[in-house]
Amino acid sequence: MRIVCAWGQHNYGDPSRGESYEYVNFLPALKALGHQVSFIETWNRSRYADFAALNGQLLRTVEALRPDLLFVVLLSYEIWVETLDLIRGAVGCPVLNWGTDDSWKYRSFSRFIAPHVDRYATTYENALQQFLGDGIANVVLTQWAANSATLREPLPAADCEHAVSFVGSAYGRRPQWIAALQSRGLEVECFGHGWSNGPVQAERIPEIIRNSVISLNFSEAAHGAGAGRQVKARVFEVPGNGGFLLTQDAPGLDRFYAPGSEIETFNRPEELAAKVEHYLANPEARDRIARAGHARTRQHHTYERRFTELLAGIAPKGPRDVRAEVARQQMDTLARRHRTTWWQRVLARALAAPGVALWGPRRGRRAARRMMFELSWRLAGEHTYTSRGLPGRLFYAES
Repeated sequence: MRIVCAWGQHNYGDPSRGESYEYVNFLPALKALGHQVSFIETWNRSRYADFAALNGQLLRTVEALRPDLLFVVLLSYEIWVETLDLIRGAVGCPVLNWGTDDSWKYRSFSRFIAPHVDRYATTYENALQQFLGDGIANVVLTQWAANSATLREPLPAADCEHAVSFVGSAYGRRPQWIAALQSRGLEVECFGHGWSNGPVQAERIPEIIRNSVISLNFSEAAHGAGAGRQVKARVFEVPGNGGFLLTQDAPGLDRFYAPGSEIETFNRPEELAAKVEHYLANPEARDRIARAGHARTRQHHTYERRFTELLAGIAPKGPRDVRAEVARQQMDTLARRHRTTWWQRVLARALAAPGVALWGPRRGRRAARRMMFELSWRLAGEHTYTSRGLPGRLFYAES
């Protein structure tokens, strides 16, 4: 199958934050399955003048390559719903979206996007029920997995370089969890955006995990405890890379691993600290669990298995009537609609002015964009994700 993949090479499109999870893990798995894979960058704002240029380039890429599938990972409104409809209609290419944060983005994002793709993959079981309750039936439940290229047998605890490590950004309550351990004299080496060690290259992460007696994972979503807990990619990555996983519990986690024999879990700060102390003092138990978790991952939880299941039923369509001229004319119309007027530019400056005065140009404009987005999806709904959506028109660089 010929597949065009559209997401970011780097986390949130920012090279300083390291290569994105999807770029590092999804592309190799698809290639390993024998698919012909092409990639187009859609997260990095510096690559394009505006969203019109991004959407135009995506349409031209799909027209030129004639893929059997466009596989997207959408962050927000970077690819317009009209563009998705053009690709599915005039170009005749099915579209698959992998939903990354449906646990907290369902109301503001997922329910508006799903009707404009052929298949929407969610890793969050509760979101699946919400989709079905809203009459959206093209949704499939899947889950994160491990990269088979980095599968490694666990090291004995005695051979590990790090006692306790955590790899991930310092958002939400994560700093408080780490501080609670440190207050009990338990040091944790943290790697990622916002920690003193900073981000690490993607290729270093497997070795950090494998060389740690204990690898931590926190299940709360980016927007904190109120957003709910979810099974994250690190749950599979740690056992797959030969690590011992000590993770915050999450709904449905026991469908993939047996807590206490293949991984270990915690719910409260004192429970986390007690289990860190226990497994540091009992390396044999740690080694036994690490080996069992690795065996389960190798057998059941690789991306080759996930994508084989996910792509089933999306068969190549073969020769098709591509109405390229129609698609280009419609894209030109969308691009004209996306242009900002003088009063919209004045509005953007007015909205940003208070924040700029308080926090400076960068943070001030980002705060204004966030305010505009929160108002837009609540008041305008799906319109937010169209070529006329105000957040994308007024605040391209900050989106």
